[in-house]
Order: sequence, then C-alpha cells, then structure tokens
Amino acid sequence: MNKILIVGGGYAGLYTARGLERQLGDSEAEITIVDPLPYMSYLPFLPEVAAGSIEPRHAVVTLRRHLARTKIVQAKVTNIDHANKVATIKPELGEERTFEYDVIVMTAGSVSRTFPIPGVADEAIGMKTIEEAAAVRDRLISNFAKAAALSEGPERDRLLNVTVVGGGFAGIETIAELRDFATYLLSRFREIAFEDVSFHLVEAMGRIMPEVSEQTALWVVEDLRKRGVNVHLETQLQGAVDGVVELSTGERFGSDLIIWTAGVMANPVVRATDLPLDDRGRITALATLQVARDGVVVPDAWTAGDVSAVPDKSSTPGPGGFCVPNAQHAVRQAKLLAKNIVAVLRDEAPREYIHANEGAVAGLGLWNGVFQKGKFAIKGPIAWLMHRGYHGMAMPMWERKLRVFGDWWNQFWLGRDFAELSDREHPRVAFETFASRPKPKVDA
Repeated sequence: MNKILIVGGGYAGLYTARGLERQLGDSEAEITIVDPLPYMSYLPFLPEVAAGSIEPRHAVVTLRRHLARTKIVQAKVTNIDHANKVATIKPELGEERTFEYDVIVMTAGSVSRTFPIPGVADEAIGMKTIEEAAAVRDRLISNFAKAAALSEGPERDRLLNVTVVGGGFAGIETIAELRDFATYLLSRFREIAFEDVSFHLVEAMGRIMPEVSEQTALWVVEDLRKRGVNVHLETQLQGAVDGVVELSTGERFGSDLIIWTAGVMANPVVRATDLPLDDRGRITALATLQVARDGVVVPDAWTAGDVSAVPDKSSTPGPGGFCVPNAQHAVRQAKLLAKNIVAVLRDEAPREYIHANEGAVAGLGLWNGVFQKGKFAIKGPIAWLMHRGYHGMAMPMWERKLRVFGDWWNQFWLGRDFAELSDREHPRVAFETFASRPKPKVDA
C-alpha cells in the first residue's frame, strides 16, 4: 500500500484527494491530508462574502464531509525531508511528530504578500481567507453604526473611509462589491449620505487588472469612479500608522478599514523542505506536475496550485511562462494531478497540463460585471450573470453549490442580510461582564 501525503487542503488538495479516492482501491493507497484548517475556501467568493451576498460558511467545503477515505490531520507541516520521505507535523495541541510517506503532494496554496510598509502589519487586513472576508463585512457594518451616532468630524470620516490596496482581480472585485454594499447600507442608515462615504483604490502600476485588455481596464476604472471610488493609479502606499493612510502623491487621510490585496506568495511551508524552489519561492515542476530540479524529475513528489511553478503551455502563457495563481488553474491541475499520480503508480506515462484559456470574468457589484476573452469583451449585467454562473458551477460539491445559489435566490427577494456579529470574535465578554465571582478571602 502506498502512503500518499497531501500537504494543503485547499482547492488543489481537495480535488487531488477526491480523484485519488475514485481511482485507487482501498488496498492500493492510504491518503492523508495535513492542513491547519478543516475546510477549503473558494477564494473567488470572498468579495461577495465581504459584501453580504454569500453566507461565509457556504463559501467553504468541509473536508471530512466530502472525503470518504482520506485521513484528515488538522496540523501544520513544519519540515519535509523528502530524501528520507519523512514529514514533521505539529498539531494545535501536543508535540511534534514525524509522518513517513511514499508519495508527497504539495498543494499548500498561497498567502498574502506584503511589504515592510509602516503600519500595514498592524492596521491592514487581507482578503485571502474566509475569516478575513467575514471580518471585513462586520467591520463595514459596525463602522456605519458607529458613524451614524457621531456628528461630522475626523473620527466619523475615518469610520466611513475604506481603502483597498492592489488593483488586481481581488482588489477590484473587493472594492466594487463593498462600494455596492455600502450604497445598500445607506438606505438603512439614513444619518449617512452618499457623499459621506469614501472609497480609495491604490494601485502602484499605471493600470488595473492585467488579465484583461487595456480598453476593458479603462472601462472598469471609469465605472468605479462614477460610483464614487477614488482610483489612485501609479500611486504607492507609504504608510498606514494608526490608520492614517499616506500615499506617494503626498495625500493623507484616516481610514478605519484598510484591505491589502496587492499580491500573493507561495505558502512559506515550502521553505522548510528539501524540494527545489524558484526565485519566487515556488516549487519548480514540469508540465506533468511532477516536482523537478533543473528539469529532472524528483521521484514521488508532485505539486499543483498557487504553491507551484508549472509551465503554462497555453496560447497565452502567464508571466514568465508559468501558470498564474488562480482557482481556474488549481482545479484543472488537481484533476490531472490525481490521474498522473495513479498513472505513475501503475507504470504508465503522465500527461502534461495544457489548458485552453476560458477568459477572465469579474463581478463588480450587483448586476454589474466584466468578461474578457481575447479581444472579445462583455460588460454590465450579462457579464455579471456569466460571473455568477461560472463561479457558482465551479464551487466544489453540489451540496455547496445549492447553498450558494440559495443565498443568491434569497437575496434577490429579501435583500442583503446585514446583521453584524463582530462580537463573536470575543464571545465570552457578555458572560464575563455579569458572571458572579467568589468574594476575596478576608484575613482573620
């Protein structure tokens, strides 16, 4: 029996495990996933989670529910010695222990990539996890409630000022969805006017969304500006100390909600391995998804998704000739990865990952979106429907698809749910405040 260790239970890890379960018999392999989280998050839905269009739990897939034969180990991988095929794992409680394997699959995904800008680590929040998206939603609603009780002034302006750093797909969808959500909230917080709310998009390059044409990107910028978003192109964030945003143009303003979407990097877990890495910290691989050192296959090591540097053999390759880190590649690579692992275990030849570009689609708030494939572009409600249709069907598992479509259906008839539950981050405060405590002992 082959012991297969999958490091990372995200999109690529989940689909690889499901593929292996279907293609390998019980006596052929023992499959284990190690991940600190018990679920995978569908990252393209994070902006809609932040905007209250999707219930946070519906944008995740519970590993234990949908993997029948795979053993789920909720822990961190702290070291991988592939030369001896031993991994070291650290659960939340208890001591580190070693795990011996025969085949390793690295699908640990990516994390937010930041720069040492003063204040960012202390004040900003990412848009890379379901917890971050839910926290952004609660913060925006909470800030509206606080601002509604204040008179005009700097503190009120700070609460109603949202800043998004990064003009890629994640940043554009985040600021567009939040701007749309904020407009909806105005009908419930009548003490706040449209002009009182400020949104700032900060992008260091001269354009946004490099995956679409320049003409389409300009249309998106103009659309955002019409909706009240201040778009700062060729502008760098230079500071965020105490929530005061400082831009390279010299502009300064207070912002209580600063969202960082300016890039991702491979999960740092890869640095604690003896697997080959490129200059960006990604695991080097062949188009067959086999880990390779200088073009030579590293036996029994595989990789896919954001953590890998997989050659892009499509007609429009990504930067540097590698697949870009997105969900479209992760799910396709994972499906092939499972087949290739099975092929090699059965002494057959693996196939190369070659994909046809399906285009790029983004949601820009309710009934607004953009789609681009080659020189062909669609904007507005039709693109928005395409966005929801594509990602709704790409969401893993029918059980989860139905929950997401149910959220959209309910929202259509009932409006957005803007109940704010930020106190759940400190759920014992109410109990502790009123709990009876033993009286202090008095000396005789």
